[in-house]
Amino acid sequence: METSLHRELKRLYAGHEATLEVPLGQYRIDAIADGQLVEIQHGPLGAIRDKIRTLVAKHRVLVVKPIVARKLLVKLDGKGGAVTSRRLSPRRGKLLDLFDELVHFTRAFPHDRLTLEVLLVDIEEWRYPGHGRRRRWRLADFQVEDQRLVCVHQTYRFHTAADLAALLPAGLPQPFHTGQLAEAMQIPRWRAGRITYCLSHMGAARRIGKAGNSWLYELAQPAQRRKADGKKRASA
Repeated sequence: METSLHRELKRLYAGHEATLEVPLGQYRIDAIADGQLVEIQHGPLGAIRDKIRTLVAKHRVLVVKPIVARKLLVKLDGKGGAVTSRRLSPRRGKLLDLFDELVHFTRAFPHDRLTLEVLLVDIEEWRYPGHGRRRRWRLADFQVEDQRLVCVHQTYRFHTAADLAALLPAGLPQPFHTGQLAEAMQIPRWRAGRITYCLSHMGAARRIGKAGNSWLYELAQPAQRRKADGKKRASA
């Protein structure tokens, strides 16, 4: 079932002149605006990898990926029922979460006809009691009725692998290993490993040797620091 979040983002990007939910070959496209296919993907990017690879063969495509910066949990007493509580989720999404998705999207991005736009958003998630999908060893004690857009904090647009490399901090040693990247970005080393995996598979970095047990990487070209465009958009 389509969420309000998905509908609101479609409306935000499509505008009044766009065509929504358009059949195109074996696929259905969220919107077509100004001759560009628009795909809103709140779920994993890997789930649409093959679809996007097919579409960019003949079309310009914009993939919009929201990352939830803050989530307000709205609890209901039942499906379609009354609100019993509201609280902020302790989990905070960050731009670097994008690399967790890109690990499974490197065969689609980058491409000359593909643009990836990442939004840091606040949402409301409306829940009611009940057994949801299994999570590890237990069933979730709620089901999600809807997700709603509150606002868009920042927008980041990526066309090339170099755009992603620009997210790395200034002053990073050249060459560097994942331990140095983790320290410079103040992130776990496993996440630094995902970043270097993505950049090397996309051609923005290359592995050039080892220092002890650590692989060494260098950027393919000097990266310019990347900033968000600063746009803020409220939901309709």
